[in-house]
Amino acid sequence: MKIPNRIQPLVDDGLIDDVLQRLKSGKEADVYTVLCGEEVRCAKVYKEATQRSFKQAVQYQEGRKVRNTRNTRAMQKGSKFGRKQQEESWQTAEVDALFRLANAGVRVPQPYMCIDGVLLMELVTGVDGGVAPRLSDVILSQESAVADFDTMIRNIVRMLCAGIVHGDLSEFNVLLDGQGPVIIDLPQAVDAAANNHAESMFMRDVDNITTYYAQFAPQLLQTRYAKEIWMLYEDGKLTPETPLTGLFVEEAHDVDMDSLMDEIISAEDEYYERQRAMKERDT
Repeated sequence: MKIPNRIQPLVDDGLIDDVLQRLKSGKEADVYTVLCGEEVRCAKVYKEATQRSFKQAVQYQEGRKVRNTRNTRAMQKGSKFGRKQQEESWQTAEVDALFRLANAGVRVPQPYMCIDGVLLMELVTGVDGGVAPRLSDVILSQESAVADFDTMIRNIVRMLCAGIVHGDLSEFNVLLDGQGPVIIDLPQAVDAAANNHAESMFMRDVDNITTYYAQFAPQLLQTRYAKEIWMLYEDGKLTPETPLTGLFVEEAHDVDMDSLMDEIISAEDEYYERQRAMKERDT
């Protein structure tokens, strides 16, 4: 096929030998299979900001670190240079997340390099040796759904232990190879500790995955892993091996309104008594 303009420099530099086919055109990138020597890999070509349907919402950018203060100021001002730096930051976020998660034992495609908006990474293949299908395109038995759900929850735990929340996790960004689910598409990944929206994003990620697998195993709707895992994370008790129950009970406290009103009245009485004493002292 005709080599895309963005990939041509990698071909010129000998990093890619040929472009085989386009796998998909997504909301933030086009994905191609490419030949590198004798190995077939995946090339993700990021779209320009004006062409993307997925917007770089402020909540995803929050907490991301930019090493150069000049770049930070330019990004805040929205200058041409700043927009370019923001683009690079958006792309770098996925590369950094992939390397961190791969090192943490999370099932993600192995990244190799990212040059001029082209991310070169492992091609995930299915049981037949072809390109692995997305989770949304497969039908699972109840037994397989439960087993893969458990694998996904354990990978989500490893992600959180590595300090990362996917932020857009669903059956549309998970592939299924011969060993189970593989998580993909991480440009919007957020820092779990530095982003104020991380908890709500984490809850949504887990809810999306639970709802998908519950189509094949309805009993999974009874689980409450999101709240259990996040509570353990906030308490500093979460590790990749932490046993999970899938249960979570909200602490309910009955409010004694009579006692509360007595405390309010007592506080008011003390305030007015101090005011009276101060006036008497001044006179």
